[in-house]
Amino acid sequence: MAPSAVEINLCVIIPTYNNANTVGNVVEGVLHKCSNVIVVNDGCTDSTEKILSEFGSAIHIVSYSRNRGKGYALVQGFKKAKELGFTHAITIDADGQHFTEDIDLFIEKIKSSPESIIVGGRNLKEKNMPSKNSFANKFSNFWFTLQTGRKLSDTQSGYRCYPIARLKGLNLITSRYEAELELLVYAHWCGVKIEEIPVRVYYPPEGERVSHFRPGADFARISILNTFLCLGALLFGYPAKLLRGLKRAAYTIFSFLCFIVMSIELTIRGFFILTIGGATQKNKLRYHQILCRRAKFVVNHIPGTTYEFTNESGEKFETPCVIISNHQSHLDLMAIMMLTPKLIILTKKWVWRNPFYGAIIRYADYFPVTESDTMNEHIKRKVENGYSVVIFPEGTRSPDCRIQRFHRGAFYMAKEFGLDITPVFINGFGQVLPKKSFYLRKGKLSMEVMQRVKRENLEEDWRETCRSFHLLYKNKMNEKVRCNR
Repeated sequence: MAPSAVEINLCVIIPTYNNANTVGNVVEGVLHKCSNVIVVNDGCTDSTEKILSEFGSAIHIVSYSRNRGKGYALVQGFKKAKELGFTHAITIDADGQHFTEDIDLFIEKIKSSPESIIVGGRNLKEKNMPSKNSFANKFSNFWFTLQTGRKLSDTQSGYRCYPIARLKGLNLITSRYEAELELLVYAHWCGVKIEEIPVRVYYPPEGERVSHFRPGADFARISILNTFLCLGALLFGYPAKLLRGLKRAAYTIFSFLCFIVMSIELTIRGFFILTIGGATQKNKLRYHQILCRRAKFVVNHIPGTTYEFTNESGEKFETPCVIISNHQSHLDLMAIMMLTPKLIILTKKWVWRNPFYGAIIRYADYFPVTESDTMNEHIKRKVENGYSVVIFPEGTRSPDCRIQRFHRGAFYMAKEFGLDITPVFINGFGQVLPKKSFYLRKGKLSMEVMQRVKRENLEEDWRETCRSFHLLYKNKMNEKVRCNR
């Protein structure tokens, strides 16, 4: 597997207590989606143990004789998952209320938010939704908002995905019903992002329903717990959130100031090298070499990040090609500029006219994407001088870093100019600087230069070439999640 920003190995944890009528179907449904299944037998006294034994080695079973509660069962499941080397765990209830098909929704979300807790928000107006459950969820939502300043629609959903390494306070988790609220609160206090996706829910008729919720005792215990959590929010949660915000703002301000200084420096250098010194091929290459060095410095010194570069084919870009890349962030441009001095990047017109770095883009002979003969002539001259052409086939960035539809321009260009195509896969940049955000975040950045595809090996129909490369990138993104389906 190619390295990625976050290597994900996924399992599904199913805590169960006396769900003999449904647990078998739930396990079977989960196995159709993920073969890594951990079932926690929370002291069952019905036939659950016998039903689970019929699955043999297909599942991992954690079992103990006395019922300890859902919170304790979840913690044991997390410990087992960590012991087995899993990085992420989806939790699903054993009572059959969740649809196992929705595991696909979690997997899709993990690709763009691998460091987040993902909560499956149920439709709380669903038919047969017990009134006591609806009230309990509103009660829980209120306390969660008070303790974190964050709103969630369904803080009691047991259908979730957890990044195991980021779970905090497991030793503090209470053993019963309220544990799932605690997990969210502690995670939020420690800076873990919490996201929601809509999931379906099924509530059987009253006579068929198995519930271990005890309104009186559970509400009393939850109220006591929430009193302590509110005190914790005042002493730790909110101060920690403020400090993280200040730190993130400091990172961003520092990076922005460095960017402004670097932009001024490169603009001045461009003026002296190319305007005063003359726009000769030697001076243009000299300017590109400066850009390449600056880009390497920036990407390797983004506060709070690590960077990994992979080039197994040993590509040196000694002969011109069309370099294509997926698009996640404004930082992508810097990443691509690191590859070689001898490249030009096709940009959008607003980038070419940008007041901060537009002059640099123009000095570098980067060019706005148009359908004019002027662009083709410009590209032809640069290719003849040994420069590769960079283009982002998606054309724009997706908010969640999914691979979007590829436009055909890059592939038409490869055919038109008789160029090879070198695909580059970048990851993590959209998490560090998301679309529509001005704040830098911590994260892991990676870039992989894949095998160059020779012009003679490309499809004659450039539309087919576009489709095949789009599939390559989708598969590359899907490699991030392993659950051996």
